[in-house]
Amino acid sequence: MENQQSGTGPKGLIKRHEFVRVIIQCLYSLGYGKSASCLESESGISYKSVEFELLESHALDGNWDGCIDTLTAIMDLTGETRTSALYLVFKQCLLEYLNRGDDSLALSVLRKTIPALHVGREKAHNLAYSILSMNDKELGKIDECVIHELRKTLLLDLEKLLPPPTVVPQRRLEHLVETAILAQMDSCLYHNTGDTVSIYEDHCCSRDQIPTETVQILTEHKNEVWFVQFSNNGEYLASSSSDCTAIIWKVLEDGKLTMKHALRSHQNPVSFVAWSPDDTKLLTCGNVEVLKLWDVETGTCKHTFGDHGFIVTSCAWFPDSKRLVCGSSEPEKGIYMWDCDGSEIKAWKGMRMPKVVDLAVTPDGENLVTVSSDKEIRILNLGTNAENVISEEHPITSLSISADSKYFIVNLNSQEIHLWDVAGKCEKPLKYTGHKQHKYVIRSCFGGVNSSFIASGSENSQVYIWNQQVSRPIEVLFGHSMTVNCVSWNPRRHQMLASASDDHTIRIWGPSQSKRKTA
Repeated sequence: MENQQSGTGPKGLIKRHEFVRVIIQCLYSLGYGKSASCLESESGISYKSVEFELLESHALDGNWDGCIDTLTAIMDLTGETRTSALYLVFKQCLLEYLNRGDDSLALSVLRKTIPALHVGREKAHNLAYSILSMNDKELGKIDECVIHELRKTLLLDLEKLLPPPTVVPQRRLEHLVETAILAQMDSCLYHNTGDTVSIYEDHCCSRDQIPTETVQILTEHKNEVWFVQFSNNGEYLASSSSDCTAIIWKVLEDGKLTMKHALRSHQNPVSFVAWSPDDTKLLTCGNVEVLKLWDVETGTCKHTFGDHGFIVTSCAWFPDSKRLVCGSSEPEKGIYMWDCDGSEIKAWKGMRMPKVVDLAVTPDGENLVTVSSDKEIRILNLGTNAENVISEEHPITSLSISADSKYFIVNLNSQEIHLWDVAGKCEKPLKYTGHKQHKYVIRSCFGGVNSSFIASGSENSQVYIWNQQVSRPIEVLFGHSMTVNCVSWNPRRHQMLASASDDHTIRIWGPSQSKRKTA
């Protein structure tokens, strides 16, 4: 017989015996039992180890002493794992003793054997309660077929506990292949698809997976466009401009955008918009004007919040689409939380309150993140009121939260974008550089599948795209003729990006022409 311990694979790094055993397990799990059995016979390698086969034989026969001896003899079992395995065996043993009326044996197991395992008083009491609370109609009535199935379940539970090489971890081959694929995806700069990938070759995406070319230019605004944001369902885009209007655009099936509503109630430039999570409402605010709520379907203004002395810098929604929050650059005004009818729910204000530059609510509704003029980021847990403060060295102009509520990015006047985690575990941020920002408010965003990318505008009229894992841009998009103030990545169409510029236009970016022609 060939040497089963020899190495296999291009570099000989894989133990042949282990490799064949994992393949046999995979065949069994896929339902190819005959093929698995044939491979076991041909290779002389069994999927189940000698120790587990012995354990299986004892368990199915109800030989509990044999089970205990086998588990005790397995050298690779740690104390905690051995205790958990023995506990499962004694639990089944106790049930069977009581079922056949051997109360004295059951009592001995419950009083002496299980406490000796040091599993904890609560766990022992719970076991006793669950068994002894079975009424007389249940005990003594469990037939042999049910007992046999319970023993098979015991073996499945033991198989999850026992370490290799006694057992092969469940679905080991699938896990190894998926791990390799995920590693290749993580190292792929342009990966931007949720589709399954082929294992016939190493995974590598081309730049056509991300938006790199202008596919449409929107010219309805009559002055600088300061803000753009796609709706959460990806079916709309909202934009705001220094021409005192905001526009709701509809994304058509073919990817083109058409104007749905022009929102003309503001008397001053509109600098910010925010979609409600259910996409039925839109908030707009100006740098010197109040906050307004609009009905997306009809385009009508439903409510105006505050008065003309309340200067709103940014606003955000809570997940229920019924509450909103906004921040002011006036310290005495601070931060207000309202319902959609304008009733004040809560306020954070006072002379010691710093000027709010930007704010956001994490999509899970757990945290309120604010950026202030004193270069500080405050993360307030809305449930516990615990606050974490992050200090930056340079002025912060904007804030954006990832869709999974775990991370946020801030744009700094130092020409850097910093990525922080909401939980506050990172001592230092990931940094992204290459774009130009010194004088103006530039806004960046997360985008792509799993928010794998970051995009930002720039004062040099270009759009920059980074892979989250790389500090330098992987793409620089040309087309605008003046400062690009804001970008937004479509959360559903992962190859669609919008950018707003001082050149009065909005550009919609998509994959390259060659990709679209072959799609």
